[in-house]
Amino acid sequence: MSLRVLYDDVDLVVASAVADEEHLWLAPNDLAVATGWVLKPQGLCREEACVQLPRDGSWVDAAARVDLAAFARAEGRPSVRDDERGIWAFGEPVERRTEAALSVQAPEVTLPDVHGVEHSLSDYRGKKIFLHTFGSY
Repeated sequence: MSLRVLYDDVDLVVASAVADEEHLWLAPNDLAVATGWVLKPQGLCREEACVQLPRDGSWVDAAARVDLAAFARAEGRPSVRDDERGIWAFGEPVERRTEAALSVQAPEVTLPDVHGVEHSLSDYRGKKIFLHTFGSY
């Protein structure tokens, strides 16, 4: 059965994927294409990072397929699936989303006030300001 996997910026239809309740089994080649994670003797690796496989072997089945759903849970990624349409979607890891939310800074912008005096946001870094904008569309 073909399943559609959405992971990071990849949207891939995987012909050999097998969904089994809370598990999504992918062949190692499909896992690498869909996620960038490669099954190696030391675990699942992506670029310089490697994650050890659980000692109980729960992430790899007898056919050497990897349970992407179990790995995503361990990685802290929320997921949702639509069994009727055969879609599995994996979000950003919670830690990454938290970091992004805590480090949000507005981009540098300089705008005139009602009197034509220009103000830059960087002039007010560390201070609370109220920026009122509107669109006429």
